[in-house]
Amino acid sequence: MTTRRTGLREQKKQATREALRAAALRLALERGPDNVRVDDIAEAAGVSPRTYNNYFSSREQAIVAAVTGEREARVAAAMADRPAGVGLADAVIEAIVDQYTAPDESGRDALLLIITRPALRDAFVETTTAIEHPLTDAIAERLGDGEGEGEGGGDPHTARVLAASVAAAVRVALEQWLRTTASSTTISGLVVPSGSLPDLLRATLAPLAPALDAAEQRALRRRPAAGTSG
Repeated sequence: MTTRRTGLREQKKQATREALRAAALRLALERGPDNVRVDDIAEAAGVSPRTYNNYFSSREQAIVAAVTGEREARVAAAMADRPAGVGLADAVIEAIVDQYTAPDESGRDALLLIITRPALRDAFVETTTAIEHPLTDAIAERLGDGEGEGEGGGDPHTARVLAASVAAAVRVALEQWLRTTASSTTISGLVVPSGSLPDLLRATLAPLAPALDAAEQRALRRRPAAGTSG
């Protein structure tokens, strides 16, 4: 019974989050983000401003969330879905590229809104920090790292450091892409990206590949010893 109540509670929270971010984006597109208040978003979603503050700390965060969705979870899931024969570095990089360059359901109007508003660009870049924790778990599972260091586990800090580094690299790529795309957006409102986001992501993530490969090799060397330890 407790598990069922917890599941229903989580479903309700997810539905509220989705309603808030959908309302935020709709109002921002209709009125312009500067003319949207937190109270307006809360009212449109059918919740109180206090409830809104339990989910988002600003209107920009809610608007951007409508575009990014649950990207942090999708990145980790995409990495975990890579075949076992794919190296850790390739699995991480391709998962990031896939999820950050897949077409957004919100369309180019939402992308244009973000690109042309500095506050929204900043909020969009800040979303990269959200991938750190789920990516930490996915990398730790791949490496066999965990809290049980005395039971054959590896360094519990490695996965977190690698995930934080990946998040930082993604942030650098997004900052560069948004800056160049904003400067090339025409007065008519046409989004004209001046750089390839997949290429930028691969370029900023490339320096991390040796560290990811080294961590994977250390994990592979540990496994036979752990398996024959009695």
